[in-house]
Amino acid sequence: MTSVDPATIELGLDTFGDVTRDGSGELVSGAQTIRNVVEQAVLADRVGLSFFGVGEHHRREFAVSSPEIVLAAAASRTEQIHLGTAVTVLSSDDPVRVFERFSTLDAVSNGRAEVILGRGSFIESFPLFGYDLRDYEALFDEKLDLFSQLLTEKPVTWSGTLRASLDAADVFPKTENGLRAWVGVGGTPESAVRAARYGYGLMLAIIGGPAARFRPLADLYRRSLDTFAQPELPVGVHSPGHIADTDQQAWDEAYAGFEAMNNTIGRERGWPTYNRLRFQHDVGPEGALYVGSPETVARKIADTVRTLGASRFDMKFSTGTLSHEHMMRSIELFGTEVAPRVRDMLS
Repeated sequence: MTSVDPATIELGLDTFGDVTRDGSGELVSGAQTIRNVVEQAVLADRVGLSFFGVGEHHRREFAVSSPEIVLAAAASRTEQIHLGTAVTVLSSDDPVRVFERFSTLDAVSNGRAEVILGRGSFIESFPLFGYDLRDYEALFDEKLDLFSQLLTEKPVTWSGTLRASLDAADVFPKTENGLRAWVGVGGTPESAVRAARYGYGLMLAIIGGPAARFRPLADLYRRSLDTFAQPELPVGVHSPGHIADTDQQAWDEAYAGFEAMNNTIGRERGWPTYNRLRFQHDVGPEGALYVGSPETVARKIADTVRTLGASRFDMKFSTGTLSHEHMMRSIELFGTEVAPRVRDMLS
């Protein structure tokens, strides 16, 4: 098993900018949700967390369709925390524009930008931007190849079948120290090998089942790094969670949001109706939800980090209609109580 240095473990947060309810039960506006996300990033920085990630979506349940703009606003009010996406849907975007936006974010944040690239589990962006879903795999392969060349920050000559070719194209602005980049992987071996081949960090999106189920992917990734003569690169984990003072309080606060989100998406994808029994399984040792008291969540994160040899854990702290106030308390507890416990446990 890969050893984990507790002094260097990174603990971060992810949000999709879920549109939430206020104290009276009314849905807040998308605009207010975005302002709340910035406040959440400011608090995450204040309590000493390593990373704050904002996902890209193009549907009514999520307010953020332009993560880099939200992250730039957060950059102006934070000092240490790294800022990035969770994820950027590269397949339906242009790699040159993605690089330009993130190199700009890197400048305004003084070198704190990261990009996590993915194919997207939601497909709304494909018809919205004129892409054919039949090209789902080919689009990501081609665009990841181009983006990898752009990361060298040298003139790029490139050709493909789904995007116009480039001839010694130089892209600006340059970064001062390079751009940290990851590939988000949902569970396919091919994706882990692809991330290793291009030299990206591996971010495992674990949203169902025990973390141990993903150990073969992490091992395959590390073997593939050796095969492609790549340096040692990090493995990270992204999973949903919520923290409150007690397990029962966390479960009671979080359940309605998880139920609403699972049932909304489930109606589109043919999932069974979500219920309390399923929720209690998901928050247990065999589930992918990190919901509970600081001690409960810290123990589960430490177990996951050990199992996978991960050097980063990002908790998706927003789910469904969970209120801004509950999320702020969750962030505070994550930074002040969970993070030190995790490091102690890993020692």
